[in-house]
Amino acid sequence: MKMLLPNFLTPLMYMAPILIAVAFFTLTERKMLGYMQLRKGPNIVGPYGLLQPAADGMKLFIKEPIYPLNSSIMLFTVSPILALLLALSIWLPLPIPFPLADLNLGILFLTSMSSFMVYSILWSGWASNSKYALMGALRAVAQTISYEVTLGVILLSLTLFSGGFNMQTFMTTQEPIYLAFSSWPLMMMWYISTLAETNRAPFDLAEGESELVSGFNVEYAAGPFTLFFLSEYSNILMMNTLTSILFLNPAHTNNTPELFSLSLMSKVVLLSAGFLWIRASYPRFRYDQLMHLLWKNFLPITLTLCIWHMSMPIALSGLPPMP
Repeated sequence: MKMLLPNFLTPLMYMAPILIAVAFFTLTERKMLGYMQLRKGPNIVGPYGLLQPAADGMKLFIKEPIYPLNSSIMLFTVSPILALLLALSIWLPLPIPFPLADLNLGILFLTSMSSFMVYSILWSGWASNSKYALMGALRAVAQTISYEVTLGVILLSLTLFSGGFNMQTFMTTQEPIYLAFSSWPLMMMWYISTLAETNRAPFDLAEGESELVSGFNVEYAAGPFTLFFLSEYSNILMMNTLTSILFLNPAHTNNTPELFSLSLMSKVVLLSAGFLWIRASYPRFRYDQLMHLLWKNFLPITLTLCIWHMSMPIALSGLPPMP
């Protein structure tokens, strides 16, 4: 017998596991980086440090929030809330294994919500009324908008493969073979672009601690900073989930939801571990190298591949039918 939940509880039950996964992903990152740097990482709070995320969250939320004297209080408060709401709303069309909102244009919804994240970054830097926060926000916005161009062109190529904007069609398309094997250059550029889109090392220039002291969120502390932190790590897990759906079909459509979820989870964990491995291995790019990689390398290649995928159906339509 199914247990029926009130309408307002369904999204909460859907989003709570995401926030729990974010909390333990931060612990995994600290432990993994610790062992890569020949140290232990968190191991005091709870067995093997498992309660460290709860302790950090409690510490941040009970601290007194600090509001700069000349800041715009309303935008200063709304920006982190908007960042977290957008980060959680992007999960709505993802089939894991069933989407909360079954949208025919799920890819367009996802890209539009991802683009709105720019506003929370820009508002937070501007509302702080600090020249350092504003400069950090401007370069974060420039980086985010630039790499969204490549991500959009790659998504356009993938929709030409699948024939639709619905997320479910990508699973049907990949039943014969993963798109990661048939379109590995696209997946390589997509994976690197998601690193830049989520402000992860070696592309973490938007929050470069050594030269910007946290960039656009330099004036934030306590609860509002925690909301930015949660939104950033939620976006990392969301991007890796999307990468699994687009390029590594989680399971065939005739599999059970349990097998689907297990397959998807294992691939997201591997891709997320790649994010952490890259952070431990590579130094931060210079800003001109960051932009050169996109505009001089990724964009021409992705545009060429997209035009190639557009022209292939036209070229094949002129061939005689197969005997």
